[in-house]
This record gives sequence, structure tokens and C-alpha cells, in this order.
Amino acid sequence: MSEPLDRSTRWSYDERGEPREFSYQRFGSPTVSAAETALSELEGGTALLFPSGAGATTALVLSLLGPDDTIALAEGCYYGTGLTFATLAPWGVRVVEFDQTGPPPDGVQLVWLEAPSNPYLTMPDLEAAAAHPAPVVVDATVATPVHLRPLEHGADFVLHSATKYLAGHDDALLGAVACRDEAVAEELRTFRSRTGIVAAPDPAWLLLRGLQTLELRVRRQTETAALLAERLREHPAVETVRYPGLGGLLSFDVADAETARKVETSTRTIVNATSLGGVTSLIESRSRWEGERVPPGLLRLSVGLEDPETLWGDLRQALD
Repeated sequence: MSEPLDRSTRWSYDERGEPREFSYQRFGSPTVSAAETALSELEGGTALLFPSGAGATTALVLSLLGPDDTIALAEGCYYGTGLTFATLAPWGVRVVEFDQTGPPPDGVQLVWLEAPSNPYLTMPDLEAAAAHPAPVVVDATVATPVHLRPLEHGADFVLHSATKYLAGHDDALLGAVACRDEAVAEELRTFRSRTGIVAAPDPAWLLLRGLQTLELRVRRQTETAALLAERLREHPAVETVRYPGLGGLLSFDVADAETARKVETSTRTIVNATSLGGVTSLIESRSRWEGERVPPGLLRLSVGLEDPETLWGDLRQALD
């Protein structure tokens, strides 16, 4: 049975004049609460929703850190995370990048990993990170709880751009944080309510819909991505293929930026657009967003649910 969608912004008090479980949407609502419960069960922690992945990132950092605190950020992770942290620099947030395949540096107050990183697809050394004294955040947007539950590996927080695989249909902007410690989750909930960085019922309802098919979608996308990665490695126009063996995201390099632009604009089934994790396959040159941070010929491919042979035929004709 589908969870009811409750768009109310306020609910009446009880017969004693006391607030019930829900009183005002900024403090919580039935649909958002139901989605948080479902995600909590998947992650094995206490999950909270936010209006976007960037909103979740901002709320988590501001609730945990103070002026002059430093984040150890995984090299090659999603460029938007670094931009968010740079925006917080006037508040005294500092960042140092490190190779997440090894241990985090000393003297930091928060360790930020990505499993796998986007678009370089490296996997973090979770054991080394868990041994660090600072709290550990794992952005597991690409892995999803189907492939990885970081709280079980010593992480303190799991972050998702729930817009991507969790919701899965390119129609819901949403972020999520799952916390190992319930008391810390309550502190984050209070921070969320007071700052107003809250999720709306409609995208939360769409998340509930997406979670019903999450494992089926991600398993299919993983199988297809593994097949495409293998065939791309054999194509003479492809110089490098990055795929960690899980999930539906991969990246590959062609000769230069001009070639990448020709490939991305020549696909017919695969849509030339940004984002990832939906049922439709997407391809784009990442240098348009990330500049010299990535190789000029790097193409990011998010595999959808189309027929694998159809996708390969589309890629091959674009590369040829």
C-alpha cells in the first residue's frame, strides 16, 4: 500500500491543548517521517531528510564544526562538495584534500569520504578512516545501501544525494543523512528545525516510491555498467575506463575535449545531460563543470534501465 501524501503545514493540538506528534511541518511531518523510517531501516541508523544533497552537506558541517575546524576531503570526490565547503570558508571552515585509499591526515576535525568517488570512482579505506579520532562521513550516493552500509564499517554518518539512486526517477530533489548515534541525530534534527533546512512532503513521498524498487534498479544498473565497462576497455577510441565493480556509474576518457563533445552529442538512446542514478542513461563531458580538475576527455556515464545491447550499440556508434 502506498504511503499517504500529507502536505499539511500544521496539525491541531490534542484535547489538552498540547502538541501532538506533528504540529508544524518545519519540525516534522507524517510523509517525511515515513520516508526517514524506511531509509533508517536500509542504513541501520537514524536517517534525516533535507531539501537536497547540498542542503544535507551544509547542515551536517555547520552542526558539527566550528570556526577554524578542518575537513579532510577525499581527492577526486564530487566537485560540488568542495564548492559547498568553499562557500562556508567565511565561517571559518577549512579543507585539506587527501587520498582516500589511504588513512586521513592528522589534525582534522571531520573526515569526508565518498564511496565511490565521482567521477574518479575510487573506493575509500574505511578501516583506516574509522581508526581516525575525528567523525567520519561517507557520501554513499553512488554505492547506495544495496552495495554498502558504511555505518557497519565504522562510519559515523552516511550522506546521500537522494535525488539520485534512492529516489531514482529524476523527479525528486532531496538529500539524506543517516547517523550511527541517535543522540547526535537528535542534535542534527534540532539544528535542521531551527535553520529551516527541511525536506518537503512531495519529494519525500517520491523517495518512498523509489525505495520500493531500489535493489531491483541498482542490481540491473550494476550488471549493465559492468558489461559496458568491459566493452569500453576494448574500444580503440577509449584511453581509460574507471569502474569500481559496483553501481551504475562509470567514467572513461577519450582523446581530448573536442572528441568528448562529439561523443556526448552523438548518442541517440543515452541522453546528453547532467546528474546520475535515474532509470534513463545519461552521458556528459565533466570538464564543462569541473574544468582542469578532470582530464579534458573525461566522459561520465550513468547507466539506466535500458537494454544493455542497445546502450552498447549507442556508445559504439558515438565512439566510431
